[in-house]
Amino acid sequence: MYPPKYHQEYRLKHIKKVAETYPFATLISAEANTPFVTHTPLILHGDKLVGHIDANNPHTKLLKENYPVTAIFQGPQTYISPSIYTTKQLPTWNYIISHAKGTVSEIADATTIKKFMVTMTEFLETPNQNFKLSLDDPKMDKLIPYIHCFEIEIEQWEGKFKLSQDKVPADIENAKQELIKNNQRSIADFVNTLFENHFNK
Repeated sequence: MYPPKYHQEYRLKHIKKVAETYPFATLISAEANTPFVTHTPLILHGDKLVGHIDANNPHTKLLKENYPVTAIFQGPQTYISPSIYTTKQLPTWNYIISHAKGTVSEIADATTIKKFMVTMTEFLETPNQNFKLSLDDPKMDKLIPYIHCFEIEIEQWEGKFKLSQDKVPADIENAKQELIKNNQRSIADFVNTLFENHFNK
């Protein structure tokens, strides 16, 4: 079976932790032979995922009653060079990913939408809470017509944690340190380059 069992994570709290730590999800639905893919933050609220997207997004037609949907949460990932191992290996890629599969329902009530937006903001502002969104903010009422809010009833969680589990302990540790190092590496130069190329056309 694919992926190998040693790359599968079965502990639910660890799988959910990926979604909580990296809430910017890839949301996937399909109609006939056409896939719909949207990138958006999804917040765990009890046993459900809650989110919203632009009302003009064509994906909204599949984010209504009882449509199946998959949300993918990508945690740290990196290329692993054989040079870091103590044994002879081939190049590979390590990653931590969680999938949530379920059915989606639209949230249409304006008050409920605003409450979810407040909840989402509180979660994303953690731990410092530098900004607090108010239910009474008049901008909230103006925003409601332009967003499509929904919740996902989760039927299945799946964790894919490829972390060099099939290697000797020393190589597993080296791969872990490589994952940590490469995901803490500064992205300033990369972001600056993208901004320069995007805005200085």
